[in-house]
Order: sequence, then C-alpha cells, then structure tokens
Amino acid sequence: MSGTAEKLSVTVEALREQIRRLQAAPRKYLAALRTGVEAFDELLPGGGLPLGQVVELWGEAASGRTSLALRAVASAHREGRLCAYVDGPGELYPPAAVAAGVDPSRLLIVRPKTAEQLAWSAVQLVRSGAFACVVLDLTRGPRGKGEGGVRLSPAEGKRLMDAAGRGGSLLLLLTAPEAPADGMMRLRTESRGESGLSVEVVRSRQGGIGSRALVPWRALHPELEQEESPWGSELLPAEDVTVPELEREREKAPREGHRGILGQRPGRDAPMPSLRADLDAGSALH
Repeated sequence: MSGTAEKLSVTVEALREQIRRLQAAPRKYLAALRTGVEAFDELLPGGGLPLGQVVELWGEAASGRTSLALRAVASAHREGRLCAYVDGPGELYPPAAVAAGVDPSRLLIVRPKTAEQLAWSAVQLVRSGAFACVVLDLTRGPRGKGEGGVRLSPAEGKRLMDAAGRGGSLLLLLTAPEAPADGMMRLRTESRGESGLSVEVVRSRQGGIGSRALVPWRALHPELEQEESPWGSELLPAEDVTVPELEREREKAPREGHRGILGQRPGRDAPMPSLRADLDAGSALH
C-alpha cells in the first residue's frame, strides 16, 4: 500500500472515531430562541427557548402565558423569521401583539372551527419547517367549548413532538391548570401582583427543575416604559385669551297674519281661551 493510501486510511478512521464520540455524547440544543427578557432567558437551561422542541407554558388566566409567547414571536420576527399562532379561543388581540413587538406581516393566525382541528393544524405548521415558532393556544376551545382547557390525547402529543423535532421549529403550548399537556419542557406561570410574573421550571430534560425566576411586568411590556411624568414640572403660565363678544341676533318683527289670538302663538306664548261656556250653551239648546 502506498504512503498516500495509508494516510487516507488513517484520516478516514480518525473521522469515524470522531463521529462515534459525537454520537455518544449527550445531545445539546442546536439552537435556542432568546425572548430578550433576561430573567426568563437565564432561567432556561439553554439560555432561551429550544428550537425543535415542545415547550408548555402552564398557568392560570392572566398569569403571563400569552405575554411570554408574544415576546418569543417578536424575537423571531426581529431575526426576520416567520411565526404562526393557532388561536383556539379566538381571542388574540392584534393591537396588543403589535405593542409587544410582533410584526403582523410575518405572523400567520389560524383559527380552527373545532377543538379537534387544533392539534392537527399545529402539526402541519410545525412539520413544514417554514415557521421558527408556532404557538398553540389550548386554554379554551373554539366557540367557548372546553372552558377548563383543551386536553390533548397521548397520540396528539407524540405527533406534536415528532413534528417539532423534524421541522426544527419551537412549539409553544399555552395550557390551563386543569388540562396540562405533555411537552418536553413545562414552565409554570403565576402572577405575583404588581411585582411581576413568576416562572418555575416544572419539567425539563436538560435539568433545572425547581428553578424559579421573577419577571417584572415592565420587562414583558416595553410599552409600560414611559418618560418621566411632566406633572411634577412647573406649568407654563397660560397666555391671556380674549374671547370676542358674540353679537346677539335681533328679534325679527312679526309678520301680519302669522300670529294667533292676541298676537301670540297659541299653546306657547299665551293660553287658549276657554270654550266651555259655548259648549254648555249649545248643549242646552238641544
């Protein structure tokens, strides 16, 4: 065997050994989607929401689930990527989404007519690979059905996880406490009043279970960041404003033939004369 062939054989064998080591090593996130909310991103094992996986935001109503999902969508839009939103309750408010940084021209909103179509729609969107982030809102079904949340079957949960792995998209499930889903990572959201939003890692294959972070509301809603209130500053003196005196309309002289009894308008300016005496006299004649 020539020297060149021997060197080539050694190189191929070295590559094979390196591939075996990589395959045996524990898998890590290929990519993560950072929301820009530092307290939330630092809580996650990969420094952001993992692409190619199913992440569940689980909590009560008004606990910040939708706000976190919209921040993830806005982050993907800042990178020029497309996103989709499967709106089960049909309550996504576009102006609120725009205020959170969402680009309407890069967001596809899907509103299925039945609860059975929610998971199917999400599978098709995630499997396509065209969307960096797909949000599936299961907090309530279409037309008010499923007040306690839409519960996925084990088969539907498996199809969603397989689709996310193949398509490489992030699938965010918004679920109610009564109907949790089977995501690879589950994050419990809970409102802490004026302090902000509490997020706890309940389930994670990458560790960090039990970790918790408090996210201020202002970090979730940039529109709350306002400039210093001007009420504390001195008010400028008001300029003198001269109000011109309005000329009163002159009363027009009454035209002849257009006034009622005694020169007045009957029923308005003067009472009508009583006709009771004439009526009584006519009754006596009969």
